[in-house]
Amino acid sequence: MLFLASFLGAATISGEALALDPENTIYLDLDSGRVVIELRPDLAPKHVARIKELTRQGFYDGLKFHRVIEGFMAQTGDPRGDGTGGSGQKLPAEFNRSAKHVRGTVSMARAADPNSGDSQFFIVFAAASHLDGQYTVWGQVVEGMEFVDGIKKGPSSRNGAVPDPDRIVKMQVAADAK
Repeated sequence: MLFLASFLGAATISGEALALDPENTIYLDLDSGRVVIELRPDLAPKHVARIKELTRQGFYDGLKFHRVIEGFMAQTGDPRGDGTGGSGQKLPAEFNRSAKHVRGTVSMARAADPNSGDSQFFIVFAAASHLDGQYTVWGQVVEGMEFVDGIKKGPSSRNGAVPDPDRIVKMQVAADAK
């Protein structure tokens, strides 16, 4: 059983081992450690497919956490590093009222247009119910949230814009991990 759990990718929730589907698991490596994200194709199939596509292309490797607000969220996924860029492919919103923004929820960032999500995403540090039904939830951190907590924060006077930000070292679909 231990071999199977380590092969599939294992996470613990409330001390219990949880086997994850490697095709629907993302490894987000930071300098401080590995963050394991369980993908939610049941909530956002188009977003999950696009995240996996970009991940497999190496799109996220080296990108900055350009906007990080203490007690709220850490945002990344912009190749320009300033919050204005993306991959060039907008996605239709896949809002799901049952998906709550709790600690570790991963959602697609967007502009005012609900159908403007592209490659930028954020991970919430704490419950943020005001986001529920307004942003597409596509994943949940199941391991390594302490590493997300350690991402360098930006000053509130700059809306969380981070000077000299932390970066994603490597992001990969678990099924492809080497």
